Amino acid sequence: MDHLYPKVRNVLGKTGLKKVIVTSLREYLPRLYRLLYPIKARRGNLFTAVPYGEDILNFTRLIRSHEPSTLPCTVEPDDLAVLQYTGGTTGIAKGVMLSHRNLVANVNQIIAWFQKIERGKERFVAILPFSHVFGMTVGMNLTLYTGCAAIIIPRFEINEFMKILHKSRPTVFPGVPTIFVAIVNHPKVQDYDLSSIRLCVTGASPMPAEVLRRFEELTGSTIVEGYGLTESSPVTHCNPLLGTRKTCSIGIPLPGTYYRIVDLDLGVRDLPVGEPGELLIRGPQVMKGYWKMPEETARSLRDGWLYTGDIATVDEEGYAFIVDRKKDMIIAGGYNVYPREVDEVLYEHPKVLDAVTVGIPDPYRGETVKAFVVLKPGEEAAEEEIIGFCKEKLAIYKVPKAVEFREFLPKTIVGKVLRKELRREEIAKAQAQSEVPCEKK
Repeated sequence: MDHLYPKVRNVLGKTGLKKVIVTSLREYLPRLYRLLYPIKARRGNLFTAVPYGEDILNFTRLIRSHEPSTLPCTVEPDDLAVLQYTGGTTGIAKGVMLSHRNLVANVNQIIAWFQKIERGKERFVAILPFSHVFGMTVGMNLTLYTGCAAIIIPRFEINEFMKILHKSRPTVFPGVPTIFVAIVNHPKVQDYDLSSIRLCVTGASPMPAEVLRRFEELTGSTIVEGYGLTESSPVTHCNPLLGTRKTCSIGIPLPGTYYRIVDLDLGVRDLPVGEPGELLIRGPQVMKGYWKMPEETARSLRDGWLYTGDIATVDEEGYAFIVDRKKDMIIAGGYNVYPREVDEVLYEHPKVLDAVTVGIPDPYRGETVKAFVVLKPGEEAAEEEIIGFCKEKLAIYKVPKAVEFREFLPKTIVGKVLRKELRREEIAKAQAQSEVPCEKK
């Protein structure tokens, strides 16, 4: 996109790219372009001045300058369909190789699961970017496959978004927790009619139970929390729409999907009910591997099972519960602390809008718990108040030892908090402090 070109230009000399192909929103959706950027549209200017030439090419002109190919094209089910990059929340983004079979299988699994979706009649909220695996499968592929309408919203701005929901009358709303958080905390939420929404599906990050409850009260809809990852196209689990929903559970596996909970050390021993271990997945939606990363592929795909890196438990009825990311687990004084559990408590505080917990270096405990909190507009709170609230609901070793208030938290394009960025900041602070001479500490 032309508005992203400056980012590419700034790093071009450090890459192996030979050509850059640029396109513009106004070439495909001129009415939407005029709506989003009225001043630029009236002036007739490009969104961003792009120096087209031999190495910087315009996509539309490039297509028009060539005759259509007459060569036969055959696609096999296991052929590579897309390189879908991971979010990079716990490390370097990896190119996930998804086949045509993977994508079609996952759409059919979702349709079989949500039998209440009426072909050709639903109106889907398409706020999740199609470049993200959740948006691609649930917002784009599922909508196309079922012949339903997609209300495409290219960027999230809460006031404009509320107006669109009120006017467009959607029925199905795939979203991520941060969007639902923004809606329930909108100061004028009661002024908007959201009663058309029947079904909401949330994933990508944990859904706070309090936010789920408040959204359902506001809209009369049903939210089902599911689970997936880029490596599985992405959906593997979901709470039943017509059966038992369990709060904070990702539900049970979709048709044709199998899972195991195994020990965290070697990943070979199946664990009993209630004991946390790594979640493994097998099914037709699981990737072929990582693009040009054979060692990473060998670590993640073993004996037909996808090692997700997520810590989970299972109950007597087969419902799975994500405890946390394996890499996010905090080991404080020898105790395992799962950040998600602390996050859930923080969201229960009436003044908290957004929150996340990370493990930070501690000379005595190895790691200790720190919370980063965003307060609701107009609210004030002290560190002691948040810590005291947590002490009432958590074991003492899980209670945050420090709270930092921020205006916002660093997140990915779909609202997943970048814990690694916050932890990196804390490690850098600790290192800088350790380099100060003792008399200056």
